[in-house]
Amino acid sequence: MSSRFAGKGACARCLSGFPTSGFGRRPRIKQGRRRGNISTTSQQAGTPAFGIGDVIAKVSQVAFGKPLVTNVLRGHVAEAIIALALEPEWRWSSADYAGWDFERSDGLRLEVKQSAAMQSWSTGKPSKAIFDVAARTGYWESGTRWIAQPGRPAHLYVFAHHCTYGDDADHRDPTQWQFYVVPSQALPDVKKLGLATISTLTSAVPVTALADKVRVTASSLGG
Repeated sequence: MSSRFAGKGACARCLSGFPTSGFGRRPRIKQGRRRGNISTTSQQAGTPAFGIGDVIAKVSQVAFGKPLVTNVLRGHVAEAIIALALEPEWRWSSADYAGWDFERSDGLRLEVKQSAAMQSWSTGKPSKAIFDVAARTGYWESGTRWIAQPGRPAHLYVFAHHCTYGDDADHRDPTQWQFYVVPSQALPDVKKLGLATISTLTSAVPVTALADKVRVTASSLGG
């Protein structure tokens, strides 16, 4: 036994079963009836009363079951609305580390930025819409290959703004969103843009006119 226990009131009888820095005897494991055993999933009989579909439904209800969706998830709502408006012409390609959110069969890429006047927490007044448009040092291709190409990898930007503020605000309602479609080449060399500047570049359209607006804007791109 280590001498560090000497003089500390340690009971030799209590410590006699302790391993002594690997050089003493191994502690004995008593055989007999075991209590409090924890069974693994493979050892438990039967199956749970719920499955994958139930988990998806529960997560969806918690994340999107209320009119006001938290910031970290509201982007999914905006992109889902845009996907429903643009498919099948455009494919929703947003994923981890994706450099853009939608692709067209001819190679055109579209990036979505979103903001909302009313947040899921109390702000007391409408939030100012500010969008990140900073150029990047490159982008990930297929999520695994880094392409070192400075700039904005998307050809088009769709700025989605949920402008309704008040008791009727519902981020899941497509009719409460306005969309601004801008070619990347028309964006100024800045990191952030507000609605006032974006409004000088294009006019807002409702979701019912979004597909046509994207199509016309895409056709105006040079080379």
